[in-house]
Amino acid sequence: MSTVSLGSSAGKWIMVSSIMASAMAFIDGTALNVVLPSLQQSLNATGTDLFWILNAYLLMLAALIMIGGALGDKLGRKKIFMVGIFIFIVGSATCGFAPDVKVLIACRMLQGIGGALMIPGSLSLISSSIDEKERGKAIGTWSAFTTVVTLGGPILGGTFGDAGLWRYIFFINVPIGIVALLILWLKVKESRDEDSDKAIDFPGAVSIALGLAALTFGFLRAPAMGFGHWQVYVSLTAGIILLAAFLLIESKSSHPMMPLKLFSNMTFSGVNLLTFFLYAGLSAAMLFLSLNLVQAQGYSQLQSGLTFLPFTILMIVMARIAGGIADKHGPRLLLIGGPATTGVGLLILSFVQQTNGPADYWTTFFPGVIVFGTGMSFTVAPLTAAVMGSVSDHFSGTASGVNNAISRIANVFANAILGALAVLFFTGALQQDIQHIPLNGKQKQVVMAQATNLGDAKVPAGFNDHDQQIIKKLYRNGFISVYARVMQLSALLAFLGALMSFLFIKNNTVKKGKSPDAS
Repeated sequence: MSTVSLGSSAGKWIMVSSIMASAMAFIDGTALNVVLPSLQQSLNATGTDLFWILNAYLLMLAALIMIGGALGDKLGRKKIFMVGIFIFIVGSATCGFAPDVKVLIACRMLQGIGGALMIPGSLSLISSSIDEKERGKAIGTWSAFTTVVTLGGPILGGTFGDAGLWRYIFFINVPIGIVALLILWLKVKESRDEDSDKAIDFPGAVSIALGLAALTFGFLRAPAMGFGHWQVYVSLTAGIILLAAFLLIESKSSHPMMPLKLFSNMTFSGVNLLTFFLYAGLSAAMLFLSLNLVQAQGYSQLQSGLTFLPFTILMIVMARIAGGIADKHGPRLLLIGGPATTGVGLLILSFVQQTNGPADYWTTFFPGVIVFGTGMSFTVAPLTAAVMGSVSDHFSGTASGVNNAISRIANVFANAILGALAVLFFTGALQQDIQHIPLNGKQKQVVMAQATNLGDAKVPAGFNDHDQQIIKKLYRNGFISVYARVMQLSALLAFLGALMSFLFIKNNTVKKGKSPDAS
């Protein structure tokens, strides 16, 4: 397929449709994080339930997104993109009507299937359709405008959450998706790799889906059952074996969903390692920051959403600039400095203890958000450009799918592992602090039973006013302590991402049309 200029009519319609579909997924994620406290109360969800609501979507996304990218390359990027958007908006609508946690988790899985076909399509369409010299700028534009559209996510989520209307965060995806479908149908030409093998790697898809499911289940069961319980170690062992089988299948397959030869390019390998560590830290940090603001610091859900506004503004202003710099000078320095700065911001946020609520925002959370946002603003567009620039054009969908899959796998493991650790940290803190309160054994047991609810832990009935206040303070202080430790671990993951960039990423990328393993 011949490429088009970014400023042409065709280029603009490609950008608009890609931005709208991507923004739909981002709005859903950012708004959901903000309304989790409201959702938790409405559906009587435990802390583990919350992680499953997040992970049901991420799990299907991570398991299927690589095959979604490969299907676009083989069968038509526009076609698969449109199918994904349709499934995503159907899943969103059913999430909005879900009567309980179990149904919501099932509907989130449907959303994940749609996302797996939709998300790689946006960047693949841009990378295969826009002139090579303008791709960094196009991806920066995509990042900036997607962030502009996504700006409403936390604010809408906070508004709906405070009003008890959390279901509407799912319904807003429907009109956005319908408009994107109409633009694609009427204005965008099909794009596919005519020379590609049309066979689909079903064994690979099954093995990675089951492997990730087993690992996630094991980590989510660990806080309640302990790592020594047979359910936990059998699940974790099965997950590791299945993921090893996936790598073996990919190495032997004549049509792999994740061609291992792509990883012979050190930049491609490095940028995916960076993606894994950075997005694992980012996922856990955003989740626990949102929960901390509402459940421990006294912010409303709208105020919690607004705290991310500086981050969003930085992304809007800097993403396009960062994409242009990556085009001219290469992505290496940006992909070292950006994640390192992100890590510093997360570390600053980890030191925020009990505050007096939103009145203290400018001297507590704001400095960390600014540093964190600056780091991410200089990372996102160069990271994406480095991924798409390290492979030849006919692997664009596969490369986007692999990178998106790794970011979603990182989210799954961050939520599962750091979520499990958070419950263990919270339980440990409570066990220590509760020893200083004159309660009998049964009362202590009742208080400890709330540990799985994390920041939403409620003082059990039957305690006098004095003890209620002490227990409430224990819960609040315990959760703030957990928040600090999770943010510090998230900062460490961001620093590891910067190290991966330093070790592996080079500024030279493959010339389009050469083999994907060229360096």
